[in-house]
Amino acid sequence: MRWECGGGESERRSGRSFGDWGVRYPRRVLITAGILCVLLGWVALGLGERLSVGGFAASGTPSARAETWAARYGADRPELLLVLHLRSAGLSLDSPAAQTAGRRITERLAAERGVSRARSYWTAPDEAPPSTDGRSALVHVDLDGSETDTARTAQRLVPHYTSRSGPFEVRAGGPAWSLAQSTEQARTDLVRAELIAAPLTFAILTVAFRSLAAALLPVVVGGLSAVGALAVLRVLTAATDVSVFAVNLIGALGFGLAVDYALFIVARFREERARGLAPPEAARATVATAGRTVAVSAGTVTAALAALLVFPFSFLRSMAYAGMAVALLAALTAVVVLPAVLVCWGPRIASLDPFGRLRWVPAPTIGAASPLWRAVATAVTRRPLWWGAGCLVLLAVLVLPFGHGRLGLADERILPGGAEARTTGELIHREWGTSGERALAVVLPRADPVAGRAELDAYGRRLSALPGVRGATTVTGRYVGGERAAWARPAGAAAGAAVPRARPRPPAAPPGSGERGTVVRLTMSPDPQSERAADVVRAVRALPSPGPAHLAGWAAQIVDARSALLSRLPLAAALIAAGTMAVLFLFTRSVVIPLKVVAVAGLSLTAALGGIVHVFQDGHLQWLLGDFATTGTLDMTIPLLLFSVAFGLSVDYELFLLSRIQEHWRATRDTTASIVHGIARTGRLFTAAALTVAVAMGALASSGVLLLKELGFGLALAVVVDATVVRGVLVPSVMRLAGRANWWAPARIRSRRGRATTPEGAAGAVPSTTEPTATDRNAVGRPG
Repeated sequence: MRWECGGGESERRSGRSFGDWGVRYPRRVLITAGILCVLLGWVALGLGERLSVGGFAASGTPSARAETWAARYGADRPELLLVLHLRSAGLSLDSPAAQTAGRRITERLAAERGVSRARSYWTAPDEAPPSTDGRSALVHVDLDGSETDTARTAQRLVPHYTSRSGPFEVRAGGPAWSLAQSTEQARTDLVRAELIAAPLTFAILTVAFRSLAAALLPVVVGGLSAVGALAVLRVLTAATDVSVFAVNLIGALGFGLAVDYALFIVARFREERARGLAPPEAARATVATAGRTVAVSAGTVTAALAALLVFPFSFLRSMAYAGMAVALLAALTAVVVLPAVLVCWGPRIASLDPFGRLRWVPAPTIGAASPLWRAVATAVTRRPLWWGAGCLVLLAVLVLPFGHGRLGLADERILPGGAEARTTGELIHREWGTSGERALAVVLPRADPVAGRAELDAYGRRLSALPGVRGATTVTGRYVGGERAAWARPAGAAAGAAVPRARPRPPAAPPGSGERGTVVRLTMSPDPQSERAADVVRAVRALPSPGPAHLAGWAAQIVDARSALLSRLPLAAALIAAGTMAVLFLFTRSVVIPLKVVAVAGLSLTAALGGIVHVFQDGHLQWLLGDFATTGTLDMTIPLLLFSVAFGLSVDYELFLLSRIQEHWRATRDTTASIVHGIARTGRLFTAAALTVAVAMGALASSGVLLLKELGFGLALAVVVDATVVRGVLVPSVMRLAGRANWWAPARIRSRRGRATTPEGAAGAVPSTTEPTATDRNAVGRPG
């Protein structure tokens, strides 16, 4: 049988709409798509080398500016830490062999490219004291450049130094090594996630479509959109930082949207073919109906993700760029390229059914009315108040854990248990009783360390007396509990013998200022992610100081990041709501429906937020999701990203349901029958889409990186809850209670709507599949 790729005279009489290109010029579109795919793949080459790591701390905050000041005075947090542990019980850190080896390692590190300074127990014992058991020492290494630069430097240095023999066993830790290992882990997890998701989703699609040929179509949409999105990111790397985790989001979200869009396009195409239309005419009707809904859906997903751009986190901005690019390209591919495939492949779209010989009776098509979902919708619309109340109670139970959710920033604990950076961090905390994350630095750029010694002495005493502060160190001495403490200098250690820097740092104060400035170092008792640490930060900032003070440190960054997030959260929520309601208003010409969609979507997503708190903050379900550290907090970027992506997917499902309901309502003016019809027609679609998207997103939950695990689990939970409880129960109950008010609009808009086309078709053209059936009328009773 020969495939024909043309539409004949009917094509020449068709309109010139953008979405009609794939129908009018199928061969040209497919050839162009193939060429563009190759070109975009070429543009995307080298993307991995240009991706950034980190970006979880807020930019432009007081602590971010203080970090710049701290770097000028050499008081910033070391990016790389090496733990040198004596192999032999007969040696001590002060033995000649240990001193010689320790100094040699420190000096070689200081001379490495990308290293600005290195100091250790043997060169600066006041800054790098030994462990509590006296068997281990720390080497603090300051690295040059951005977070990405420091991670790459650590990736280059660590294997070289940890593999050396001698009196020490060397282990690496610190922020730079954590970022390097999380980047490598994310790349490995991306491959594993695709290996898990691809066969499972293909199996689900094969069962849903009853065709191996049709099951390949989401692969076409997902592949083209992913390649295009990667090319977009490659171009963006020339102008801004793009996180390495954006690639993981493109893989999961791109394939999830591809499945959604392909399911609805192919289901509608099959319906049109069942009405007797030839492939070109069926594809054209599909573009005019489901294709329009796909385009609107991509607009709502993009609007939800665009709200992430208001937050001062480069990680969130990167994820927003990736999500918007893949959403728009998935819609473009589904509306233009997929119809071209359907025109050429139409006669065989239902071929190669692997289960055909096993069935006694023909299976229903994916877009056919579902008796099960029709029964659910009928029951809900008969008692909407009871069903709606029960659904709200269930969602309230699911969201309860979010009430005690706490936000923090990612550290080495996002890595799996066997990762070196995580185990070394735990060792440092255990042996030293503290870590670089518990240190604070107060930079006093105008203080005179000579003439102002009395002021600095008093300031150090006041700082050390603050609750939660273990000690303070100034040029005048060390203070504990408001009193001067004796220096604990190890015997034989040269005081202040700092290793020369590979490249000198900038001067201690701005040129021409005539002031030297100084730094006061603090150590805290509480965990930097805790509320007690936030109290310490606020107390230090409120304490009078000898001139302007800049507080740097991990705890200060966490406090400022939370403040920046909360201050911009109302703006982001307003942008999401306004963008979504504007798109939905243009789509439905109703005032009530957009308000209902935003309210229901926001309410349903709280279940996912409660789920990630219950699992990852409280530490449940580790037997199911694998090894992860329970830190007592959630990285503050993850709930924002989860809400934006899940909100877009929720509205995506709502749009396809609304398009069916509104199409039937315009033909019958029967709200209740339209609700039942819409639920019945989309029930199988939602089930298949939810399963495939949950698998694609849930594959991220297999990641060893805690951030990706949280995102994957949260999105999978959100999709499953939304496609079942919300779409099947809450939405029909709310719409049934609203009745004809669903379609209310001001008189001017109603008049325009009356002259407008139907939501999914040409003016006055209502497909026969939307005509009310006897089952609809008998099941729902009186019109709503």
